[in-house]
Amino acid sequence: MAASPSILSLHAVSKTFPGVRALSDVSFDLYPGQVTALIGENGAGKSTIVKILTGIYAPDEGRVTVDGRDCVFPSPRDSWRAGIVAIHQETVMFDELTVAENIFTGHMPVTSAGLIDWKSVNQTAAELLKRIDADFAPEMKVKQLSVAQKHMVEIARALSHEARVIIMDEPTAALSRHEIDDLFRLVAQLKAQGRAIVFISHKFDEIFRVADRFVCLRDGEKVGDGLMSDVTEPDLVRMMVGRPIEQVFPKRDIAIGDVVLDVRDLSNATEYADVSFSLHKSEILGLYGLVGAGRSEAMQGLFGISPITRGNIKLNGQEIVLQSAIEAIDAGIAYVPEDRQVQGAVLPLGIRENTTLASLFDHVRGLFLKRPSELDATRRLGTRLSVKAAHWEQRLGELSGGNQQKVVIAKWLATKPKIIILDEPTKGIDVGSKAAVHDFIGELAEEGLAVILISSELPEVMGLADRILVMHEGRIVEEFARRNWSAEKIVAAATGAKAEAA
Repeated sequence: MAASPSILSLHAVSKTFPGVRALSDVSFDLYPGQVTALIGENGAGKSTIVKILTGIYAPDEGRVTVDGRDCVFPSPRDSWRAGIVAIHQETVMFDELTVAENIFTGHMPVTSAGLIDWKSVNQTAAELLKRIDADFAPEMKVKQLSVAQKHMVEIARALSHEARVIIMDEPTAALSRHEIDDLFRLVAQLKAQGRAIVFISHKFDEIFRVADRFVCLRDGEKVGDGLMSDVTEPDLVRMMVGRPIEQVFPKRDIAIGDVVLDVRDLSNATEYADVSFSLHKSEILGLYGLVGAGRSEAMQGLFGISPITRGNIKLNGQEIVLQSAIEAIDAGIAYVPEDRQVQGAVLPLGIRENTTLASLFDHVRGLFLKRPSELDATRRLGTRLSVKAAHWEQRLGELSGGNQQKVVIAKWLATKPKIIILDEPTKGIDVGSKAAVHDFIGELAEEGLAVILISSELPEVMGLADRILVMHEGRIVEEFARRNWSAEKIVAAATGAKAEAA
């Protein structure tokens, strides 16, 4: 039992979005002077809780109390007034303003005449920075600071209005080891001042180093909580993944063919290094890892979107160099990106225009683009993928998320690829559309395509893949064959727990 009453509590909080129940009956308490680790797989509900606590979402059911009193946060400002502040992995500040101006944005001290009291702004900011041992001046512009220093500005901002609950969402993702040590020293200071801290991280070594308590979420439900001293890393892994893989994935019995792609030592300067693997005809190769593991970045390098610093690629035994996406497409590689609305599609354009966007030259006759040819390809692929639309000229932005994703996949199938990279292909789509995409992935493999499946959903990647590669901090750390993998082993590799134990 905690020595002090809780500062903030969630009571049976639930939140539903179209087709998805993001949170279901979640309750927990935050205590003064304690760090509570909020853990779970990607999509477990952690971000939804943060958005409820910071006034971005309102719970559909349940309530939030501060000091025992019910609180409603219609806006982020209301949450902020209640003493709740979030420090995100990507800091949100005004780069052209000074440190002091960023600290007091939204609550500037004013004189009796109603003007901003600049002397007080800079003097108080200097005092706050001194309290956290920051080594930069309040007059500096934020754009001159490092990522770690920007986190210190966020903490100073929280202290400027005496925040009582501080949420740190993946705060160490872009920090060096020395900067992480500095951040944890600040966390100790905040604890000593009686603040309640929510710490979200996928790194078990950090969680055990900094947290006093934990709350574990899985599929939107709380599956465990308690003191860190009462659990081990394997305990947490079992909580995070502890459900059997349901028989909802249409895994087909397909004979895997020869190697079509061989990648060796693929690296870039900052995001991934020494990525090596082979891919076979009719194989679904799963690529699993947590946020920031470098999965998407490595595949974007393979596809020619971003430059690689070294490595070689062989396609059907022949070494190739891919310096652009056009060269990758010409080589028979397709890449369905994670963010379909920004990277994968042009929402104001129609279904036909989006479907043929990557294969326009197939529909050019002389100097002209032939619409009947485009329409025929769109109709064929749209029917095959069961795209539901009023007509093939309908604007893509008017379709559901699942149907938008089907059109993005159709666009890349129109290039007639030999290899297709699917980056989070079911992210943000409803259950019915997920099942259709899962079935279609199996169909592609059955037709002889080699598939690389990047997914943060462990049941999905385990249900569909023939092999799984696990990435951690930019490197492939483990390979699992279908016959000898387990959810616990895969998550342990992804979190670095196995290496840390060793």
